[in-house]
Amino acid sequence: MAEKKEKYIPRYKIIFNEEVLPRLKEKFGYENDHRVPRLEKIVVNVGIGEAARNSKLLESVMADLLTITAQKPKVCLAKKSISNFKLRVGMPIGAKVTLRGARMWDFFDRLVNIAMPRIRDFRGANPDSFDGHGNYNIGIEEQIIFPEIDYDKVDAIRGMNITFVTTVDTDEEGFELLKELGFPFRSKD
Repeated sequence: MAEKKEKYIPRYKIIFNEEVLPRLKEKFGYENDHRVPRLEKIVVNVGIGEAARNSKLLESVMADLLTITAQKPKVCLAKKSISNFKLRVGMPIGAKVTLRGARMWDFFDRLVNIAMPRIRDFRGANPDSFDGHGNYNIGIEEQIIFPEIDYDKVDAIRGMNITFVTTVDTDEEGFELLKELGFPFRSKD
């Protein structure tokens, strides 16, 4: 008889199920565990307008995103032609990765505990960057905050947008979810 392999469960998923879920359930008065706010997905997006003129930039960004997220990025194409930007329909203008499941939890863990403390003069993330539906957006100015990126092989410093999509409809619940998970928000003044 073959031995059964042990299934990998990310550290933050265990923390969510054992610590965060009961606290949120009590705080918001939910009777059902399925009503409790959860992280649905994390979307990492890099926009590169110059990629239309230089295809090597796109390859570099794709390689960086693959290294950071451990998932192959999707190329985003222009939907409209804009003559002022020398942009035509179908030209590549960015790349994005949508993380779910174990990769999402692992990325969240690395972002919060390793990458964000490496940001220069970081005093916490802006708590006002919610979209009105419980989802949170944060812009990162340098991809080199991730330790997986080799600084010597970076051709240019590029930023990225990270979106945390939750299952709730209010910003208050989304804020409490991320705060309970240990996301470093600065204090509201």
